[in-house]
Amino acid sequence: MILVTGGTGMLGSRLVLDLISSGKRVRVLKRSGTDLSEIENFFRTHLSPGATSSFSDVEWIEGDLLDVTSLYNAMHGVSSVYHCAAIVSFNPALRKKMMRVNAEGTANVVNAALESGVKKLCHVSSIAAIGRAEEGMITEETKWTDTGENSVYAQSKHLAEREVWRGIAEGLDAVIVNPSIIIGPAHGKGISTKMFQQVWKGLKFYTEGVNGFVDVRDVSSAMILLMENSITNQRFILNSENYSYRELFNRIAFCLGKPKAHIKVSNFTAGIAWRAAYLGSLLTGNRPFITKETARTSMRCYFYSSEKFRELTGMKFIPVKQSIEDACRVFLEQKKS
Repeated sequence: MILVTGGTGMLGSRLVLDLISSGKRVRVLKRSGTDLSEIENFFRTHLSPGATSSFSDVEWIEGDLLDVTSLYNAMHGVSSVYHCAAIVSFNPALRKKMMRVNAEGTANVVNAALESGVKKLCHVSSIAAIGRAEEGMITEETKWTDTGENSVYAQSKHLAEREVWRGIAEGLDAVIVNPSIIIGPAHGKGISTKMFQQVWKGLKFYTEGVNGFVDVRDVSSAMILLMENSITNQRFILNSENYSYRELFNRIAFCLGKPKAHIKVSNFTAGIAWRAAYLGSLLTGNRPFITKETARTSMRCYFYSSEKFRELTGMKFIPVKQSIEDACRVFLEQKKS
């Protein structure tokens, strides 16, 4: 039996689909009251014709990363754990919640896995948890430095990784994956969803910042590949290509039939934008699309290398252009329905 946490998110749902499709028995931890209609629809539209497995083959179990008893119950009879659950946000107001769920929650998962005799754990971290190099490629060996440049999300994921390394020192076999920004079918409330929705509404501004991007299908395949061989106690950056935000959003705009962004944002303008968004959120009660952290990151150029993973596995990543085109096609289909 395989346990997946965070199985209702974009990555988690893709992973569960791939595991079920390959004939695996899968149990998914979900919080009480979680609406499963969206993931059920995802299964219905993405399962290959003639598939012998379906949504009904997934075993759902209620629990919470902060409820230790529920984690022990979920891991009963489990041999492998894919830990995908996390809060992904760049809103500093969620600092306390991110630290609890991402760091403390991962510690609980590691402890439960150790005591339950789980054979192997795959922890989904992030490139945000890796050190930032201002020049050259960022690799798994780039040193983390505690600075004010790190977002709260990055800090929480760095602490979560430390819990996994602690578990490894205590005898747990584990692998850590550090995906770059994941692109996939827009559902849920993830970053990928927000990107497509924002372009659909109209995006006039662009920055010259650069970041890494990877297809959700590749992340899922890479995780399964790492879990089903003898590789243990290592971390891997998963990145298809390093893309400028301008190129990314203009490609999305083209595929959605929307105008391209045409106004370049300076550091000064970005500062005004996040402050205005913050003031607007105070008036409306909605979370701002732009925060101080996202504005700052969008202006920086970071280049990530997944050469370690490529050389070890020989896996080829889906080009970002294709990932965008595929995701946009799904997005437009959802708009029609």
